[in-house]
Amino acid sequence: MAVAVEQIKPLTAVAFAPYGDVVEARDSAQHFAINYGHTERYHNLAKVDTLAEGGTTGVSLFQSKPLPLPITIEIMERHPLSSQLFMPLSANPYLVVVAPPGEFDEAAIEIFLAGPKQGVNYHPGTWHHYSLALGGNSDFLVVDRISLSEHSNPNNCDEVQLKTPLLLHPEF
Repeated sequence: MAVAVEQIKPLTAVAFAPYGDVVEARDSAQHFAINYGHTERYHNLAKVDTLAEGGTTGVSLFQSKPLPLPITIEIMERHPLSSQLFMPLSANPYLVVVAPPGEFDEAAIEIFLAGPKQGVNYHPGTWHHYSLALGGNSDFLVVDRISLSEHSNPNNCDEVQLKTPLLLHPEF
């Protein structure tokens, strides 16, 4: 099924709230000057949740290659034990494809266009597609759960196959 361009929404904190946090320097976020006025701190922008069942917090870099256009969405994934934060390090926009936590509902998928200065933090259990870089190869700083213990549940990624793949024609 093709997705109309008007179904791809701009990424905003309010629209994305059911799925997680938008990480960006915005006026509505708590912010204040630090370092003798030389730095503006945008404070506590995301709830990082990685410690369930013996996990710890890890910081990684992902390098994402754009998929050919139109983009076919066939798989969604979720991390039931932790949040997963993506902060772009490149000057390219990207797509964010999500569905609410719980039993996967294909009809509940929403699609957002994120700007190069907007990160996302998926709350635990939120269904999402992997990084969908647009316009060129893109690097992302990723903060998520790392399983360090043999007693920790290493399976923190569930995948589902869509019954009806989505065909995206993003305009950016």
